Amino acid sequence: MTIASNLAEIRARIGKAKLIAVSKFHPEEAVREALDGGQRVFGENYVKEAQEKFRDLRAEYPDIELHLIGHLQKNKAKAAVEIFDVIQTLDSRELAKELAKALQETGKRPSFYIEVKFGDEPKKTGIAPTVTEIGSLLAYSRDVCGLNVVGLMCIPPEGENPQSYFKKLKELADILSLSHISMGMSGDYEKAIERGATEVRIGTAIFGPRPSHF
Repeated sequence: MTIASNLAEIRARIGKAKLIAVSKFHPEEAVREALDGGQRVFGENYVKEAQEKFRDLRAEYPDIELHLIGHLQKNKAKAAVEIFDVIQTLDSRELAKELAKALQETGKRPSFYIEVKFGDEPKKTGIAPTVTEIGSLLAYSRDVCGLNVVGLMCIPPEGENPQSYFKKLKELADILSLSHISMGMSGDYEKAIERGATEVRIGTAIFGPRPSHF
């Protein structure tokens, strides 16, 4: 199977949901194959890797849409704002403050999603899955910091049935009137779409096994 054929197969299954091709640790050559297959929306976990991989590619393909889907450290807020069109991992007021500064310094206007954390896995980040907590960060980010927050994202706990978490994220998004719901990966994206995902983040099913580093 080629990257192009993998993309075609996934597109046939996801309906109207947006496909974010997760290119973390995959080389520029693999991204080019995806671009040749018509893919323009990509997800990266690390700011530095995205800078190195997509700087030239974005010059060649100005319609690329780049999403940050990994945890964002506050000291990299400006660099993230400069390269990403969407930052999906807003998870604190402190980060919102830094992003607001970055918007002023760069003049860029990316969109933002609030990352919601289900379970207590210490390596995962995100805000508690309650209307109160998310609503508070949403209001602060929009009204005080001027961030264009439009959605929610999550990664369900490993080893658990993800459907209840997908259902909960959709409920939270509906209550808060957020139209973008980013959930579902290579192993569960069809279940996520059934539960209301508007976009899915797929890496392995497109690019094959992920290298250990970039």
